[in-house]
Amino acid sequence: MQNLINTNNLHAFYTSSYWLNLREEILKDHKYECQKCKERGFYKKATHVHHVQYVKKHPRLALSKTYIFQGKEYKNLIPLCHNCHEEEHDHRQRKKKKLLTEERW
Repeated sequence: MQNLINTNNLHAFYTSSYWLNLREEILKDHKYECQKCKERGFYKKATHVHHVQYVKKHPRLALSKTYIFQGKEYKNLIPLCHNCHEEEHDHRQRKKKKLLTEERW
């Protein structure tokens, strides 16, 4: 799997049975609930599994549920809804388009 990531073949990684099975396991373990929304006090269905330690930067953790930092264990794969996942990746958020004409009232 690391080889797919190292050769920048992320599509093959994200469509592999290894990832799809692990993704489903993570979603089931968290009852398909977005963990960020849950922290905010409401329910939204999780549709994505977010890598805290980004796949491209840390390919060895791509299929790891947890990671250890400074002797403490953290979750690496977190179920999120679409909006929360987009929020985690600022570069993916849609920019508001400027109006063609600026109206003033």
